[in-house]
Amino acid sequence: MKRHFCLLFLVFLIIASCSETGKPLKFAIASDFHALDMPDGGERIASFLKAANDENVDFIIELGDFCRLVDGCQAYQDLWNTFKGDRYHVLGNHDMEMNTKEEYVDAMKMPGRYYSFDKGGFHFIVLDGNNIYDGSEYRHYANGNFFIDSKKLNFVDPEQLEWLEKDLSATDKRCVLFSHESIDMEMRNGDAVRQILEKANSQAGFKKVVLAFSGHNHSNYTKEINGITYMQINSASYVWIGQPTRTEDRYPQEINERYPLMKYSIPYDKPLYAIVTMTKKGVEVKGTKAEFLPPTPRDMGMKDSLGRCPLVSVIEDKTVRFTTK
Repeated sequence: MKRHFCLLFLVFLIIASCSETGKPLKFAIASDFHALDMPDGGERIASFLKAANDENVDFIIELGDFCRLVDGCQAYQDLWNTFKGDRYHVLGNHDMEMNTKEEYVDAMKMPGRYYSFDKGGFHFIVLDGNNIYDGSEYRHYANGNFFIDSKKLNFVDPEQLEWLEKDLSATDKRCVLFSHESIDMEMRNGDAVRQILEKANSQAGFKKVVLAFSGHNHSNYTKEINGITYMQINSASYVWIGQPTRTEDRYPQEINERYPLMKYSIPYDKPLYAIVTMTKKGVEVKGTKAEFLPPTPRDMGMKDSLGRCPLVSVIEDKTVRFTTK
């Protein structure tokens, strides 16, 4: 009888284990809230959190440019922390406008400026591309020191590259990356990062690194490079134009005076975010769609892109299937 009981218990553990690893993992992702710069910054965060709760996600993550550490930011931090599940932050360049990187990491209770974690049978990696390289030394973004020659910006430092390679080699799980600056386009040494990712896939003998999410560009696109999918998550709040956008026709004078960045931006009429579901078979990204608050880019006679990035108010749906190679 005792032997039968042990066998039944063993079978139960095996079934439970299989069930756990086979359960879909779901998370909510957003980027570039710029909460302090928006008249409805808190409402946008609250809408994102409501969607995360409605979808019963396992965790939430934002990809940087959340809130500068100045008066008023604590309210948005407190709001973010009302989510009952696990919460993750990624460093964005504007998060270091008024403070050091160490101060921001501490305030947001991040594990570090870069880190990794396991969840639901998958391995997640958060990178920090907010570093200056002037040809001789690397320096962290701090107190707005990044308003300089763009060719010196957006580097992943050697210490972090070494850590990334070791972190990837230490796991046999499928891997997903999060960064503010895109590995495919904005990171100045993104090619060095991609070489590490592609090497990990080659050594593993299967598609180990499957997907990399980024923000920063306030746009939406998806591309595949050597078997790895790179997805740009649009801003939750607005597109940055960099020139006057007729905001006097969009907001009353008191709003424009209080939120001066609106002069160079075109907000979305509702927040953008995505719900990501991961299974053994692949990844399903369910995005959201908004409209530009008029005057829209079309009203202003603008083209459908800004430089290399589409000028859109959407995060498109995307499916990424896993393969054995």
